[in-house]
Amino acid sequence: MRTTLNLPEELLRRARKVLKAKTKTETIVRSLEEVIRRQKLEGLISLRGKLPLMIDLNKARGRV
Repeated sequence: MRTTLNLPEELLRRARKVLKAKTKTETIVRSLEEVIRRQKLEGLISLRGKLPLMIDLNKARGRV
């Protein structure tokens, strides 16, 4: 899909450098993917300690 965007050139340049992206398009796509990845990770982190796990950690770690 083609879209016209007005982006700060310096911001795009810095993001491209950090991501080691070859093109502006790759920079934008990888940035959007990272935002989605982080949002999913935050969702998983929010579940920490809220799910009952019925496992024996010592046995799972081979300590028995």
